Amino acid sequence: MLDIASVKRNTYYYRLSHSSVKRVSTGGRPIPGYSRTKKGKKVKDAKIKEYLLVLIEGEEAVYGYRKLTKSLQKVYQLNINKKKVYRLCKELDILMPQREKKQKYPRKLARNREVTAPNQLWQLDIKYGYVLSSRRYFFLASAIDVFDRTIVGHYRGTVCEAKHITKMLQKAMMKRNIHIPDENDTPKLIIRTDNGPQFCSNHFRAFCAEQMKIEHERILPKSPNLNAYIESFHSVLERECYQRNEFITFEHAYIVVDDYITFYNEERYHGSLRDASPHEYYEKWQNNQVEPLKLTM
Repeated sequence: MLDIASVKRNTYYYRLSHSSVKRVSTGGRPIPGYSRTKKGKKVKDAKIKEYLLVLIEGEEAVYGYRKLTKSLQKVYQLNINKKKVYRLCKELDILMPQREKKQKYPRKLARNREVTAPNQLWQLDIKYGYVLSSRRYFFLASAIDVFDRTIVGHYRGTVCEAKHITKMLQKAMMKRNIHIPDENDTPKLIIRTDNGPQFCSNHFRAFCAEQMKIEHERILPKSPNLNAYIESFHSVLERECYQRNEFITFEHAYIVVDDYITFYNEERYHGSLRDASPHEYYEKWQNNQVEPLKLTM
């Protein structure tokens, strides 16, 4: 008979003495079928379901399972967690419908663009550096001009919020003589970023769209190739700066990073720029001494 019922011989007597215990159909530990009050008294799940039905008939009708959990704990003094309340609500079919997640800052997707001059497309990203003495990381936010490879601006600090990045960009735009376009003009400068929280914030949106009248576009997740130039710079920075220096303090790290970016902009040869530095190539372009490169990015 045990073989026909698919019951193991060594569990037969246990099942007889625990016949009221329910089990999860997919395995795992058995569901006890009750919870306890703060005084240790058992309350069966059927009774808890009655409590839930009473709660949703009153002002708690607007609550989801998380707030219903708090109500059970406070009103009925139950020791119960939100996972069990979720299961009971699901069995009663009283779960609140999930709200649609609305994106505060609609994303404008990056697309292939032809870059023929400076200040048409800047790529922006954040990299981390490590300080030995405090065993903490610092942030480095850098913006690169895709055309001439110049790091037009960078920010480094122990915190990196949208306000720090927008301040850095504003200084970079002033240095490059980029003026706010008139209402009838189309935005000339495009800032391309990933989907980091700083770039999805309302502050960053207001800075780009309202304050500076520049276009901001974001790449798709897991597509760093669309931000290839700034990713390449951070790779070079890691190899030629971070790995060759041990940062003792934050001040030491900032000095080393600033010096390297100066070297990168003014002295480091770039094969893609015909063995010129970014500043040298930018000056030659201004003086019409080089044939402009056409990049699709």
